[in-house]
Formats: sequence, C-alpha cells, structure tokens
Amino acid sequence: MQTPRDTNYSRTDLVDSLKLTGLRPGDIVFFQVSHLNLGVPECGASVNEMCELLYSAMHEVIGPEGTMLLPTFSLSFCRNEDFDLQATPGIQGGWSSSVEFLEYFRGLPEVVRSADPIYSVAGLGPRAEELLTHLPNTSYGKDCLHERLVKAGGKICGIGAGLAETPFLHYVEETVGVPFRYKKLFTGHVGQNGKRRKQGWIASVPIQATNGIPDGTRLERTARCEGLSHVAEVGLAEVVCIDCGSFYELINREIGRNPWMTARGPAGDPVVLENTRTCGKDIRIQLPENATVEELISALWRLPRDIVSDGYDGALRALSTQVPMAVHEYPTGTECWTWLVPEKWTCREAWLETLDGRRLFSYEDHPLHVVSYSLPVDREVSREELFEHLHIHPELSDAIPFVFKYYERDWGLCCSKKLKDSLRDDRYRVVIRSDFSYGTLKVGEVIVPGDSSETFVLCAHLCHTAMVNDDLSGVVVGLKVMQELLKRRNLRYTYRFLILPETIGSVAYLSHHEELIPKMIGGLFLEMLGLENPHALQLSFAGDTEMDRCLSHALKESDPEGWTGPFRTVVGNDERQFNAPGVRVPMLSLSRVMKRKPGGWPYYPEYHSSHDTPELTSLARLAESRDLVLKMIDTVEGNRVPVNRFQGEIFCSRYGLNIDAYANSEGNRALFDIIFLIDGTRSVAEIASICKISVESAHHVLEELRQLALVDYADT
Repeated sequence: MQTPRDTNYSRTDLVDSLKLTGLRPGDIVFFQVSHLNLGVPECGASVNEMCELLYSAMHEVIGPEGTMLLPTFSLSFCRNEDFDLQATPGIQGGWSSSVEFLEYFRGLPEVVRSADPIYSVAGLGPRAEELLTHLPNTSYGKDCLHERLVKAGGKICGIGAGLAETPFLHYVEETVGVPFRYKKLFTGHVGQNGKRRKQGWIASVPIQATNGIPDGTRLERTARCEGLSHVAEVGLAEVVCIDCGSFYELINREIGRNPWMTARGPAGDPVVLENTRTCGKDIRIQLPENATVEELISALWRLPRDIVSDGYDGALRALSTQVPMAVHEYPTGTECWTWLVPEKWTCREAWLETLDGRRLFSYEDHPLHVVSYSLPVDREVSREELFEHLHIHPELSDAIPFVFKYYERDWGLCCSKKLKDSLRDDRYRVVIRSDFSYGTLKVGEVIVPGDSSETFVLCAHLCHTAMVNDDLSGVVVGLKVMQELLKRRNLRYTYRFLILPETIGSVAYLSHHEELIPKMIGGLFLEMLGLENPHALQLSFAGDTEMDRCLSHALKESDPEGWTGPFRTVVGNDERQFNAPGVRVPMLSLSRVMKRKPGGWPYYPEYHSSHDTPELTSLARLAESRDLVLKMIDTVEGNRVPVNRFQGEIFCSRYGLNIDAYANSEGNRALFDIIFLIDGTRSVAEIASICKISVESAHHVLEELRQLALVDYADT
C-alpha cells in the first residue's frame, strides 16, 4: 500500500485494512473511531475532508446493504442535563475520541439516533431503525442495542481504537453480574421533534473506588491471543474487529474465571471499598437490655436515618440488640420487581453562607437542613437560583421541612420560612459535601413462630431522619409488641415484624420472599402513634376481609373514639406494597391522625418537619397503641369458624341454655341470631359484625355452646 509523502495513510489503505479484519458487504458494524491515532490522512488536515475519507472508506467496505453504527454518547443524564435527540451533540471518550467525525456522521441524511440520554448511538443502513428504535429505558439491560447486535450477528470495529473500552463490555458485565458494577436510575427530560418528556433511564455504573475503574486491556489481549479479534495495520495505528457473539462468549467465560477481569482491581468487597472511599462511619448506639420506649426514642431519633446510610444502619443495629433479629441486605442496583435499590447516601457537611463567610445554617445544626439524597455542590449562586433549591415547610414558619429526592438528581437545602424571608443578599455560597456509593439496603426481621406457618405481618419504617412520630413511633411500638409475643406460647399464627426503609424496603423484602406471600394472612402497618389523637385504622385494599373485620372490631372495643377509613384515604405508606397487584396481602395501617379536610395538610401540623420531636410524643399514647395492637392480635388469634353439631333450632330448655343478660347483655339479645349463623361458613368476627355485637360477646355465646357439645371449631 502506497501513500503520498508526508502522509501516514490513504483512503485505500483504510479500505484494505478494514477488509483484512474480515468486514464484508452487508455487515452490521459498531465502529469506534480515534482517527488522530492513525496519523495524517492523504486528504490533509481539513476536518470535513477527513470525515469524508473515513465515512466513504467504511461505507465502501460494508456497502449500502450494510449498517453502520457509531457511539454518539452525550452522558446527558449523568451530567444532570436534558437530552435532545436532534440537538444534543455527542462527546468524545475512550469509546471514540473523534468527536468531529461522530458529529459529521450524526448530521448525515437518514441517520437514525437512539433515544438513550446517556449512551445514544447513531446508525445508517437498512437495519439501523430496527436496532435503534423502540428500545427499553436501559443502556445495557434486556433488549438493549448490544443484545440486539448479538442476535443480529453484528461486529465491533475499532479504527485507531482498541476493544479495551468498548461499551459492549459493560453490557456483558451487567448480564453476567460483576461485583464492581451496579444498575443506577437516572432521571431527566428527553426532547424529540420539539416535544419534551420526563424519562427515567437505567445504566450500569462502576463503583467509584479506584479498584472499579474499567480496564479491558487483559480481555483485549486474550481476544488477540486466541485469534478471536482480527487486526490490520493502518497508518500509525491499526484496525481491530471482532464478532459480537464470539466476544460475548469470551467475556462471559473470562469473567466466570475472574469476576474482576474487566476492572483495574485488586478485587475486594465493593461495600468495604466504597465505605473506605466515602469515609463511612460505623455508628454504634449503646442501649440497655430491654430498653424503655423513652430510652429507644432518645437514643435513635436524631440519627441521620436516610434510606441507605450509616445512620440507618446504626439505628437498626441498636434495635437488633433488643430482640432476636435477622437483617436482610439488598445491594445497590438490585432489581426488586420494577424497582431498583438506590445508592447509599453520605452527607459529610453542608452549609449556606454569605459571601463574607457568615454561616447561616448547616447540616451540623440539624440534618434536615439538607435535602436527603442531594447532589454535591460547592459554588456561589444567585439569590434567585438559591431560592429554586431552598425548601420551606408549607405550614410552620419556624420549622425546617423534611425533603427528599431519592430518585431525582438535584441538590437542595431546607430552612425555616422565617430564615428564608431574611435572605436579602444578591449572592450566596452553597456547600453540600455528599457522596453516592455502592451500599446495601437493610431490612430487620423479627419472627415469633406459631403452630401454623400462616403469618401476620407487622411493619414500620425507620428511615426518616431526626423525626419521631413519622415513624420511629411505629418502630418502637412494634418492637414492644414483639417483645410481648416472644413471651407467649401456643400462638396459632406466626408473627413477623419488618423494620425497613419506606416503600423500597417493603418492595425489596417481598420481591425476594415471594414464597412467603401466600402464607401472609394479613398485617398491620404502624406509624404516627405518639400523637394525642384517637387511633385511625385504614382498611385493606379489599376492605372486607377477615383481617379487616378482626382489627376493626378490636379498635371499636379498645378505642371508642377511634375511626376507620377505606384504603388510601387515611395514610399512604408501606401497606400499599402489601396490598398491591400480584401481592394482595390484606395489610391495614394503624396511626393517630385526624380526619383531613380535602386539600388539607397531611396527618398532623408537625408532619415532615423539625418539630416532630420527642416533646411531641406521648409515652402514654404509645403504650395504649402497643396494647391495642396486642388486642388486635388476640382477636386474630381467636377468630375461628364455628361449626354446628346440631340440626334445627336448639331446644334451649333441654340444655338449660340461658345467656345472663346482666353478664352479657349483647349475647343475650343476639343468642338466636348467633345460633342461626353457625353453619361452618362464618368466622367469629363475621358473626359479631352481622349481629352488631362485640367479638368478645360472640365468643362468650359460642364458648357456652361449645361446652354443651353443640358447637366445635373448624380447625380443631
């Protein structure tokens, strides 16, 4: 191959080299181009001429029947920027440093571009639309472009670029499940043809510890040694090509031998590596044995208990010293039905200050001053920009609100309305030193076994930083209930208490314990139980189950001022996940909130604020709630189906059957109503409901009939 003097390669050289690597007309090829590594082309230094040379050579080799793909990556959502399919330019990286050529190709007529807001790819050819449109919202997951390439028999070709940094590696890494990468949700807006829509997007990312830095050099050497990649020199560099199917098998095999094959390493526990990087804290809270409710709240309430955090872990660890507890861990990026476990969030310090250095508030003053899961920031901002990110409580002018952005990428601070109203300067300095890292979401599980594997589930969330009623109160009530149940013997049912981060904790647990769901007869979510309000019981999704009847009766008998509301009309919390489609466990919720007017502020004035403190919490009310939950459990335990051992109406005189009107006036009045309902199809709770009497009164009547051998129970 001859090239003119003072040049390193010609168009003919490039065509010949591409052919030598095995490219043929009709091929589907994912090209990665770093043209500067080739040297000086025969066309000279003109960018446009260089682009035309590259494109024409590639097109000649694969022909009009071939399909050409190039990475027009923008990393838009990673940068917290919107992505526009037509307008957002590609950027250079290890995947392709020739950004001029990428933009040249993207601008060609009839080029198709994928709507991936992070790793978009442009294509031209008869298979481009098939490969690049109607993709799922994932860069490397099921049915992504790279999976389609394997199925279509595609190839990867590097021009002046090797295979060590091809994004195809990350597709296989995600498919196989390497320990140093995880799935992460990004959010933003995607624009296309003048229309803009909100979009969530999942991409695989490496841990940020240096051990997880991508490094495909060993894999590329293996591919060359085994003759799977075909290499030809051109100019000062080379062209390398490999079949996607062969490459997939190689990566899969080598990662099976060494899971860290495609990372810098050395191998290690990703959680430990990330904790070291972020200077994670091993928070240890010392609690006395059988700590009182007051001691529990005092020790735990102020901790920064974000959903995946050192503060949450420290609180759960302390609680585990009070009861036998199993802790289930779900790593960041774990698929939980349609959900993903988020990253761990660590806030080391944060503050707002004037430009002359006067600090106005800080994370050290109160952890609610920073939006939970806020992005890091350290810069000067205008007053207008600050106010776009500075949150206040909608009801209480002197309270700091609780604000979270678990699944959004944004930064934010919180303060009282009074403080915000005092901010008059044109500019301020914002500092938020936070880190996102690979961690594990934790769910604590306490089990009291019964005679049956059928299970009643108690649930409460631990994750609200520096607040008590929402929902540390539910946690401590549930804990005290379980301590009492652990003392009991001969329980009919098994009891599980789950302490978890809100929503994602329930989804994680249920999705990884699907075999337990059919055995869950019902449950009760506990929250906001320290307030000076009557109890509020929210019914299950069905609303008319045995569990609804039992718990409603217990509430009526124990708290005459208590009230009941349909599903999703009283509170909204983890009971939703148990009642959801595909689960349908009749879980109710118990709280102490007042009925709200339409559009009124949720639950109680101090909700989601710095005013939700121990001073707002009544220990007497917590004790009452504990006793009510135990009463509800007693009702569930005693709710059996009576079966008649008689025919016809009972001849009461023969048996001397008489219900003392003074001892049980309800039973006396309803005696014959009850007799006519006993046929082996109705439970005690249902009979009591029909007769409009208490469950206790119904039990007294049924027990007298059982003593006379006129009634038995279906499960005895």
